[in-house]
Amino acid sequence: MKKTTLYLSWALQILCAIILLQTLFFKFSGAEESVYIFDKVGLGAVGRIGTGIAEMFTSILLLIPATAWLGAILGIGLMAGAIMSHLTILGIEVMGDGGYLFALGLIVLLGCVTVLYTRRKQIPVLGARLK
Repeated sequence: MKKTTLYLSWALQILCAIILLQTLFFKFSGAEESVYIFDKVGLGAVGRIGTGIAEMFTSILLLIPATAWLGAILGIGLMAGAIMSHLTILGIEVMGDGGYLFALGLIVLLGCVTVLYTRRKQIPVLGARLK
């Protein structure tokens, strides 16, 4: 991997991990906006806490070079679900946030897609076949 590609990957891995980690406080503390979102989507407290745990593991995996590809896959899945929830149930703007959470979801999704692409050769079995 070229140095510039490696630096881009690391910058995106750190950015995505920071975004995911900063939302954990709100999910785990039961912040009003977080409770509203997960209740409206029909997942309640179990979904809120479960998603928080998944995001915590995703962040950790993104920050470990050997598992960044796996963290990227998990991040893509989590953010695809979040974005679909915004587009189908919640709306772009939630509780007057001006679309802030939706934008963060898009940033993490695009960041994880880029990380997965840049680290595709590290994926066991499949990676050796990718160019």
